[in-house]
Amino acid sequence: MELSKINRVFFVGIGGIGMSALARYFAKRGQVVCGYDKTCTKLTETLEQEGILITYLDETTSLPEEFSDNQDDTLVVYTPAIPKDSKILNHFINKGFALKKRSEVLGIISKGMFCIAVAGTHGKTTTSSIVAHILKDTGYDCTAFLGGITSNYNSNVLFGDNNVVVVEADEYDRSFLTLHPDVAVVTSMDADHLDIYGDKSQLEESFRLFAGQLKAEGTLYAHEGLPLENSISYAASPTATAKAENLRVEGSKFVFDYADTTQRIKDISLMIPGKHNVENTTVAIAIALQLGIDVEKVKQAVANFKGVKRRFEYIVNSGTQIYIDDYAHHPEELKACFDAVRQLYPDKKLTVIFQPHLFTRTRDFADEFAKVLSTADELLLLEIYPARELPLEGINAQFLLDKITLADKRVCGKDFVVQHVKDTKPELILTVGAGDIDTIIEPLKKNILNNA
Repeated sequence: MELSKINRVFFVGIGGIGMSALARYFAKRGQVVCGYDKTCTKLTETLEQEGILITYLDETTSLPEEFSDNQDDTLVVYTPAIPKDSKILNHFINKGFALKKRSEVLGIISKGMFCIAVAGTHGKTTTSSIVAHILKDTGYDCTAFLGGITSNYNSNVLFGDNNVVVVEADEYDRSFLTLHPDVAVVTSMDADHLDIYGDKSQLEESFRLFAGQLKAEGTLYAHEGLPLENSISYAASPTATAKAENLRVEGSKFVFDYADTTQRIKDISLMIPGKHNVENTTVAIAIALQLGIDVEKVKQAVANFKGVKRRFEYIVNSGTQIYIDDYAHHPEELKACFDAVRQLYPDKKLTVIFQPHLFTRTRDFADEFAKVLSTADELLLLEIYPARELPLEGINAQFLLDKITLADKRVCGKDFVVQHVKDTKPELILTVGAGDIDTIIEPLKKNILNNA
């Protein structure tokens, strides 16, 4: 399907972060955009305010009339997270509509453009957001489809006037194999999505196939240590090709020097903390320099990058209490997040509120989760967020809690968490998880500020 021939688009699962970015893109182009999602959220409400019609009822009667029968200029985009028995999804299948996954649509949009694609089991949202911000802030420009709401632009899609597109490439369901980038980044290849891949070797093979999608004269950047041939390595390591050096904490900011085989940039200031974010920024700088962007402009852009919502986001930062929220839902992500917190606040008691995401991920990485969570000072553990999965016998929050060696730990509900924070006034609070834990952010924030 050609982009120029699409006049109306329906999104099945429009509330997803990647799906909503595409919805905004087509709405900006002037197409009729509608969608379905099972839950009304702050994001779907924002889309409705932007003029996109959304139904929350999985019934064919809820569809707008122009989507009742197939037409050649109509595109239906769906997410694999939608249940196979969805009435709306099956309506489109039975009527012969052109159905595409989000990744396939990104492939259509990026075809013929200079594509920068960022992949990885973690780190891809922040890295792609930093790349896009540098290109925007320096005046180089780009269009971007991101997996999070960037704080600088308060959006997950950026619109540009040139031929450059930045894409967050998702490894789930091998989605990223629809892309053919000019520049590709692989941030990490840790075992994840084993419900799809079966084992780590299959996941790694998928990343190798993604790297093989690179255009003939393309450039591949990979985090140092990843088993990808013909790549330029990056890391906060003296042996990487593009590297961060002299890393230190100054106040609440991380400061470092950048170096590669030809250039060096000293005293780069970064608002978002953590060694992992320094490394994410390092590869973004390498790409910007490859594109010929002025060094001083790059340094300035990095300094004013405010981060991504739910990626080490400060919710409250007062004299008495600090509350940080993060999307971390894999043991390696949790470890990186905890490390950043400890570097910034080594003497404060850390209260962690964690919501596990998926029964299979909790089962597959229970020992790794337990090891990281045991390093907190206090743990409030919510029940597992199932997302697309059915329950697994014996796999629940108590199963994970029993493996955690920390003394001050408990399984509890969201209401208890909110009341507990109100009563005990912890000095350093961290909410982590990828499910619906974000629904307690505002109640926690309100209680903290009201108690100040």
